[in-house]
Amino acid sequence: MTVTPREAVGGAPHTNGQGDGYFDVVIVGAGISGIDAAYRITERNPDATYAILERRAQIGGTWDLFRYPGVRSDSSIFTLSFPFEPWTRREGVADGVHIREYLTATARKYGIDRHIRFNSHVRSANWDSATDTWTITAEQDGARTTYRTRFVFFGSGYYNYDEGYTPDFPGLDEFHGTVVHPQHWPEDLDHTGKKVVVIGSGATAVTLLPSLSDRAAKVTMLQRSPTYLISASRYGKVAAVARKLLPRKAAHLVVRTYSALTEAVFFALSRKAPRIVRWLLRRKAIRSLPAGYDVDTHFKPRYDPWDQRMCLIPDADLYHAISTGRAEVVTDHIDHFDASGIALTSGAHLDADIVVTATGLQLQALGGTAISLDGVEIDPRDRFVYKAHMLEDVPNLFWCVGYTNASWTLRADITARATAKLLAHMASHGYTHAYPHLGGEPMAEKPAWDINAGYVLRSLHALPKSGTRRPWNVRQNYLADALDYQFDRVEEAMVFGRVADRAALAG
Repeated sequence: MTVTPREAVGGAPHTNGQGDGYFDVVIVGAGISGIDAAYRITERNPDATYAILERRAQIGGTWDLFRYPGVRSDSSIFTLSFPFEPWTRREGVADGVHIREYLTATARKYGIDRHIRFNSHVRSANWDSATDTWTITAEQDGARTTYRTRFVFFGSGYYNYDEGYTPDFPGLDEFHGTVVHPQHWPEDLDHTGKKVVVIGSGATAVTLLPSLSDRAAKVTMLQRSPTYLISASRYGKVAAVARKLLPRKAAHLVVRTYSALTEAVFFALSRKAPRIVRWLLRRKAIRSLPAGYDVDTHFKPRYDPWDQRMCLIPDADLYHAISTGRAEVVTDHIDHFDASGIALTSGAHLDADIVVTATGLQLQALGGTAISLDGVEIDPRDRFVYKAHMLEDVPNLFWCVGYTNASWTLRADITARATAKLLAHMASHGYTHAYPHLGGEPMAEKPAWDINAGYVLRSLHALPKSGTRRPWNVRQNYLADALDYQFDRVEEAMVFGRVADRAALAG
């Protein structure tokens, strides 16, 4: 099946809802980014037609993929939720199942779900400069399907959905128990009464430890080195007060703004006064853990706060699990696996029935989609990123990636609004293509992600490049980006054109 596009945004209506027409925009992914993009694009371009291609069987993206026990937001749900659709539940740190429900309800409320083609895995996208259109090739329910579109928006995240990262542990094949990566948690895995070892110290590991300890005989978090943990109340007082005093949407805006500012101020304090933040976090750990607990071995990292992403533990649940004796943390290195568990370099041994390798993700740009321009494949990793959401000299393509130090949705919404703004500008001027162009000026490169997390350091060149000056500098600063967007010049470093102009020149 082939789907063809209209000539420009705002043209004839879609012929039907089954895909036998054409689309102004194809959105890849029906998670937070894709739903946000669909809402913002049609909010500003109400006549635009679009389809969402989702490789999974339901809405949710990351929040549908990850099903391990206790999976939850690692930032405030008030900033992770959409600014246009209030989060109405009481908690400010939300469970994965409730986030999926919220995304599904939002998509249904605004009619976005009617545009989703599920089980559609996008494999390639080819730009045709003769017609100023993209041809999107997807595997849909086992069949090859192509779509033609003017614009493509990748809301497919930044990591490989098919495979998480697991180190090559010596002797792993000798282990007689069960090994599972959190990215693919088996629905039938029963950990009741089992000895569980969770390898890792990131957000997933610190979430799993208290969740598994409710039913397991013993849960051990095995880490090579500590991670900073920040405890926050699951039920914030500001949200409760705002909801009593203000209408629902106004209350959501107030709490969202408060949460974003709080996160930004804490990050700034961490960078400017790391010793103060170290002291505050260490003091919380000492107060929450049993007297005499070796806090400095297990919860005092060697790096400064926010050199790596900080892990949220709502109501200090991890500390409480340790205090009750249901869980423990071991700081050591793996020597090898054997039949009954893990031998450590210190000479100690951890018996295990189940080993969870919470050892991280594998970075991947554009969902692994092969991108080509006029049949010539390009590598997105060789391109600079423009305003954190377009690729150098690649027409009509957008990519959504969130912040490393704040909620994903904060940048996702800026990206979606910037995309919608550009589409409206092009429609008003009759343009059929637009791409950012660096020109002949040299540009120094810096890492797009300025954190020292293992999954980033393993794959420093897995994502497109960041420059060192705007609009090519990928910043991890929501407040600066939000201000920049308000005064954004849509023509800055952009090349616009019409397919008719190109045809006339060729003639």
